[in-house]
Amino acid sequence: MEALIVLVLLVQTLIQYPHVVGDGLDEATRLRMEMREKYLNQEMTRLLQELEQSSLEPGVRAWGALLWATLEQWHFWALLGVLGLLLALAFSLRKRSREPHGSAPQENASSNLEAQEDQVNGRANVEENNAAGREERKYGANGDQEQDRDSKLGRFIEESIRWPVLDRGCVITDLIDDLTRAFGHHLSNRFYPVPQQAIGMGSAFEGWSPRKEDVVYRVLVPLSPPPGHTFHLEPNTAAGMPGKDFCVRVEQVHIPEEKLRRNKNSILLYNLCTRSYLDVEKTTLWFRLMARASWSRLPQSKHWRLRVLPSRRSCTLRLTNNRESFCVEVLFGVQQGNSDIYVSSQSREALFTPSTVWPETYGVAEMKFFSHIARQAPPDSCHLRCLQLLARAGGGRAFSNYTLKTIMMHLLNTIPMAQWGRRHCRQRLLESLDYLRCSLQKKRLDCFVIGNQSIPPQIDLPPHFQTLQPPNLFWHLAQDPDAHREARQDFSFLRYRLKQLFTAIDGEASSAPGAPIA
Repeated sequence: MEALIVLVLLVQTLIQYPHVVGDGLDEATRLRMEMREKYLNQEMTRLLQELEQSSLEPGVRAWGALLWATLEQWHFWALLGVLGLLLALAFSLRKRSREPHGSAPQENASSNLEAQEDQVNGRANVEENNAAGREERKYGANGDQEQDRDSKLGRFIEESIRWPVLDRGCVITDLIDDLTRAFGHHLSNRFYPVPQQAIGMGSAFEGWSPRKEDVVYRVLVPLSPPPGHTFHLEPNTAAGMPGKDFCVRVEQVHIPEEKLRRNKNSILLYNLCTRSYLDVEKTTLWFRLMARASWSRLPQSKHWRLRVLPSRRSCTLRLTNNRESFCVEVLFGVQQGNSDIYVSSQSREALFTPSTVWPETYGVAEMKFFSHIARQAPPDSCHLRCLQLLARAGGGRAFSNYTLKTIMMHLLNTIPMAQWGRRHCRQRLLESLDYLRCSLQKKRLDCFVIGNQSIPPQIDLPPHFQTLQPPNLFWHLAQDPDAHREARQDFSFLRYRLKQLFTAIDGEASSAPGAPIA
């Protein structure tokens, strides 16, 4: 009996407040709803008749008792609340569905008004953005739009890439100097190479970094011969490739025979040489062992944890404390006379380097060149920003970071520094691409240091360097057609990446700081 009453209430609710499919109904839907309403009315009439017949026997008292028992149940009140919410929702939907459907012109007019309002708001937003842009421009109320776009590109590069911590460079070189001085306790009265003052070189000391996160600080430790020995640099002609490789021949001068017998196990020729030539891998192992043994004597050991990483031709140190961590790559070198040119333990890119071969490096001279440029550059110079962007966008493929740096050094040596401001960033990037394109066509990219007649005089070079034919950094492209074809494809990729960046900057789609580049 109670279930029948509840069912009647639900059916009556559905009849009076039917659910609506949408705001606007077509004619077929309306007909179906009218037929459904008639059917539900008939069912309601039948149910009411059954209810009247069943209610004649119990009488009015039975109805009152049933109603009182129902009111005492909390389930009834919960059901009543839910039904109330459904009734309110059905009422609002039915009211919207019964609005006249012959008002399409009115709806169109309303849509047109809304579109006009959006246009007005859009123009207002554009005017507001333009006003804000005019306030930010530094070239006056009638400033050049092209200069503003280029300045915006420079700001984007400056905000969205991570720069190496230049102040850390002096700390690192001082740390390596302290470490090598601590070697003195172990090297006294022994015939081993003598480490000299460390020299920072590479991208981190030049003010830029090709890496997104982990910056590697590269340090060169020059080695001088121990007492009673000399180093002689002999060109290695077996490489069969452009670029100079040397072997460091170790020769003994006069050493007392008694001293030789007493220090036989500590003689350089016995421990660090292969066939009288200084061995890079043996020297690296020796330095690594000395670094581990001497670290505890340094005051820095109280604040930093040292981890010596395995490497064949360099000593890689990972320094960590509670706040930060960084990596130092220690290379070893022998100076050519009193110049800024060294032979180093650094290996040739993508080539196997024998352990007795020391390739010629121009890293110290190039670092001094960037220091010379920094003293002449305007405060908002974009040369490091352009170099870092090129390395992030195209480095690591056919074009090494050194290739892109060489192109930038050639441009810095020919374009006046007054034209390297932030507003010139776009033009300098385009000129870098054009320089790379021409070099690919010619299959030739000259080394910057050798054969350069206009290199700054602050860089100390051997006397014959400026008269030499510069090595071709693209010699492998002239020898391998497949490598040349791949390089041209990578150039197209690099140009596409930079074009995407220009489009994003022009459309202000990537103006938020921290947008990733590579």
